[in-house]
Amino acid sequence: MSLDSPRTATRHERLTAHEALQRLEHERASRLTQLRAIGEAGPDAEEQVMSAQKATIGRVLKEVEAAVARVGDGTYGLCGNCSKPIPVERLEILPHTRFCVPCQRDTV
Repeated sequence: MSLDSPRTATRHERLTAHEALQRLEHERASRLTQLRAIGEAGPDAEEQVMSAQKATIGRVLKEVEAAVARVGDGTYGLCGNCSKPIPVERLEILPHTRFCVPCQRDTV
């Protein structure tokens, strides 16, 4: 399935592959910057907080990388559970999401 809008869809129903990759690159850069900042915080920083932040950032970075792979294989923007298109508004807010809102609720 292509990320490009079908002729019958309006522009706002789907993200193009280029738009998706731009959002994902921004997300990746933000997480890498956060990891660098944590690394530079030094030994005075609270170890538990830093460890939790690093784990969270690492998890999100893995999700971003997986989303980039989905762009490549043509499955980006499709729910990993029900296979329906994920609304573009959700992808704009959370570009690395794998699930539509109803399926995300079911997985939590």
